[in-house]
Amino acid sequence: MNLFANLGLSIASALLLVLLFPGFNFTWLAPVALAPLLIVCAREISWRRRWIYGWAAGAVFWCGVCPWIEFVMDVHGGMGPWGGWSTFVLFGLYKGLHMAVFAALAGFLMPRWWAIPTVAALWTGIERTHGFFGFAWLDLGNTAIDMPFLMLLAPITGVYGLSFVFAMLACAVSLFIMRRPRREFLWLTALVVLFALPALPLPVRGSRKALVVQPNIDTEMQWTKDTLRDIEAKLAQLSRPRGADIILWPEVPAPFYVNDAAFRDYTAHVAQTSSVPLLFGAVGFTSQREPLNSAVMLNPEGKTLDRYDKNNLVPFGEFIPPLFGWVNRITHEIGDFVPGNRIVVFPLDQHKLGAFICYESVFPDFVRQFTHSGAEVLVNLSNDGYFGHSKAHDQHLEIARMRAAENRRWILRATNDGISASIDPRGTVVERLPPFTQTAALLPFDYETVETPYTRHGDWFAWSCFALGFLLSGYGIKSAGSPARRRL
Repeated sequence: MNLFANLGLSIASALLLVLLFPGFNFTWLAPVALAPLLIVCAREISWRRRWIYGWAAGAVFWCGVCPWIEFVMDVHGGMGPWGGWSTFVLFGLYKGLHMAVFAALAGFLMPRWWAIPTVAALWTGIERTHGFFGFAWLDLGNTAIDMPFLMLLAPITGVYGLSFVFAMLACAVSLFIMRRPRREFLWLTALVVLFALPALPLPVRGSRKALVVQPNIDTEMQWTKDTLRDIEAKLAQLSRPRGADIILWPEVPAPFYVNDAAFRDYTAHVAQTSSVPLLFGAVGFTSQREPLNSAVMLNPEGKTLDRYDKNNLVPFGEFIPPLFGWVNRITHEIGDFVPGNRIVVFPLDQHKLGAFICYESVFPDFVRQFTHSGAEVLVNLSNDGYFGHSKAHDQHLEIARMRAAENRRWILRATNDGISASIDPRGTVVERLPPFTQTAALLPFDYETVETPYTRHGDWFAWSCFALGFLLSGYGIKSAGSPARRRL
């Protein structure tokens, strides 16, 4: 195959992957999306060229699935069109390196009779590393969220087991196109184990109610004492419980500071007036006066029960990585935020609640720690106003839905401008508020106490895939021997 054919197939895989996610939602393409790239990996001898094909595919995929990053850096980062587009292109090239590594190594696995499981393991293991290298977002397995049969895996392996299945199927498709021996497809019989897995919980409407407040505040608003007072009055007006078990405000929708005595009195008054616990986002501070992105819970008497400080910060949003000092931070704090260092489970009516903040939803192993610490319901406080009117809102909701399914917990999303929602333990959206609207509504939820294997053991499957994929890739490189190296 010539250079342009290989490049075309690689880009085809990237475009198929983009089509899987919100904005298109052609999820039925998930079992074949990686197949064109894998055909290239099987036929291209040079690992260097495979690297380039994979890098091109990865860059196109990340730019295609996250086009909103250009808007964020342009408008909210204050970088203007040129700065926004330049940063966006660099982002795509950087994130594309993961797929470059995958393509380079997959070529050593594709000729083997055990290609199907090992290529899937390699893809899954590399997928697990995204968070370590600065930014994680949508995993391939997220596309299974509305596939009940495959979702049986979620509470056992997390989202990564679903990614593994799709990568297996795509590898099988590529081998079929290349007319490989039928015995190599016997690995697919392992999927019959899905029939033995516990059934999904029955769909039920929760018996409890949370008043979720969606203030729809402009993230670029120029704050004065008057505008802040107006917002506080609107929030108080929207926070009339009408039979709620708890009131939820989103992640830092305005310049709210926990060390501000006036703001503390204001939130205490809201809780006392409603006689309902209040959970809200605000800026906290360390003992060294460094800012923290925090979630604070007040009891019905207005007393602070505890405070959770966000552990996983958004690069370029809440802090600037050391090598990127020339890029503007999106938030408007004087200094970079610093991460918290503990998991907090809040008491709520003889039960326990865990609250993770915004971008933390992309870390499955982190979110499950709240449940493992005793949380019977989960809350995701978020401010997605920086996304504009892009499909990032729907993407973020899809990610949160997978966290609900992995842990068999209700998740309540309270966001600034959408998408606020109630998600049941199946990962199904039970009720959602209209985006880009100032509103509040009682959303259903319930308490759950079951602990899934994924909640207990975390990413055991993903890390096993990582070890297996790289170990057998190394074996493939070694067994290729000097003739293969001479062909590079």
